[in-house]
Amino acid sequence: MPNDTSEATFQADILDSDVPVLVDFWAPWCGPCRMVSPILDTLAQKAGGKAKFFKLNVDRNPNIAGKYGITAIPTVIVFKTGEIHKQLVGVQPQEIYEQALGI
Repeated sequence: MPNDTSEATFQADILDSDVPVLVDFWAPWCGPCRMVSPILDTLAQKAGGKAKFFKLNVDRNPNIAGKYGITAIPTVIVFKTGEIHKQLVGVQPQEIYEQALGI
């Protein structure tokens, strides 16, 4: 299950990670965001320790959302060595997220 991240912890949680990190940019009022959550829960279990999974509430963390140009949610960004590796907008099949992570 993905952990929550915030503007205060984003650097340590995401950018400083030594494994790929999938970040789900979401909001509680977003219906499609609720569709992504169970997919990412399954993927997090499947990935084991090969990747980390986080959720960032865009309403509570507008500076990070703005920095990464989040204009539609759900948006999922995969970071590798602190850099954006892949960005996906909208609900995607689990296989697409797996491919983006390389697992």
